[in-house]
Amino acid sequence: MCNIPLMRKLLVLVLALSLASCSSLWPLKKSATQPPPKKTEKGEKVEEKVDPKPGDVQTLDGVEYIYARNKRYQLTPYEPEYMWVRKDQYSPGLFESLAGAGTQGKKERAELDKRIAKLEEDLKKKGVAPQVVYPAQVAALPGMGYYSAPPLINFSFPSPKMRRRVVVLPLRDETNYKAEHLDELTTRRVVGRLENTGAVVCVDPETITLKGKLTDPGNMKTLNELYGVQAVIAGTLSDMYTTASKIEGKDEKETSFAFAKISLTVYNTETATVLRQLSGRNPVFLSREKGEMSTEKSKIKAIDLSIELIADDLLKAVLALDWHGRIASVEKDRIFINAGRLSGLERGDALQAYSPGEQVIDATTKVPLGKLKGTYKGDLEVSELFGVDACWATVKTGGQFSPTDLVYLKK
Repeated sequence: MCNIPLMRKLLVLVLALSLASCSSLWPLKKSATQPPPKKTEKGEKVEEKVDPKPGDVQTLDGVEYIYARNKRYQLTPYEPEYMWVRKDQYSPGLFESLAGAGTQGKKERAELDKRIAKLEEDLKKKGVAPQVVYPAQVAALPGMGYYSAPPLINFSFPSPKMRRRVVVLPLRDETNYKAEHLDELTTRRVVGRLENTGAVVCVDPETITLKGKLTDPGNMKTLNELYGVQAVIAGTLSDMYTTASKIEGKDEKETSFAFAKISLTVYNTETATVLRQLSGRNPVFLSREKGEMSTEKSKIKAIDLSIELIADDLLKAVLALDWHGRIASVEKDRIFINAGRLSGLERGDALQAYSPGEQVIDATTKVPLGKLKGTYKGDLEVSELFGVDACWATVKTGGQFSPTDLVYLKK
């Protein structure tokens, strides 16, 4: 006959041993974002805190580790959002470096959240919805020290060697800070952001002698055929709001935040139509500035952030347009062209010359689709670069060249 009490004791013992062997898995179930303990190069484990916070630092065998955002999160399945990283191998992202996650005291952080919430509530009352999702292209802010070089252009486009000519018109100021001339600052920032890519040449609109608006269809045709301008960019600066306060008991320095919206319209001069319309609003918490002139500094940061949110799409729109130059004059055996070193041409480059072509119109929508190349005139070879952006070429084939002929880089 079985000894029931003895069997019960054996069952309890087996169950206890099973639970003990699985206990190491419990911390993994406690938080989906808490990764398993990492190992150092020597193989020792880094002991996890019960509830580590972003920015927490701990030392093991003289090596410091920081609890930071996992760069592979959302890119690789099942990756934790945060993980322990050796401090000497840690490079903070833009959001972490600006927001200063984990470096603020509880009181300061609470005050910060309170101010941001108040500003966003004010924006809602004025009918402006705060931006919640931020595009991934926020990675470099020209002139603000957050980057080492402009981002690489990672898409295919026609004539990649040549720089597009673009006219950036002065942005309209629709803010309550017109006396501060922020529109002029924003225009310069947009121009600088485009030129820093090394793929765009911005033409000063003051140097173009055309009557009326440069966005008029007739003027855009002239810009395209005579000046070799591929795009015109117009836009507005609006929804500029600021907030500033001091944290009692912490320090006497003022902390400021700003919010701005930049809207840009890109015109294709070949078709005289709108190519793209872009709009960017900066994340409020990233505009944080502290100390003297904090309000003015936060406005500038808000403008730069707003530009950066749309910079990648703006560049793609411009580079999607093919490059061309124009024959400026013909003197015996020399063909002078209104493009040179600045546009990306080099000695020995092969060019093809065509007369201006006809515009193709969609029969149903009546929208211009683009221009066909006109009559082929012949091949040219760049012989010498001169001036700021000009060259002269020799004839390889063809003839009957005219100052109205357009030249394209031979593929």
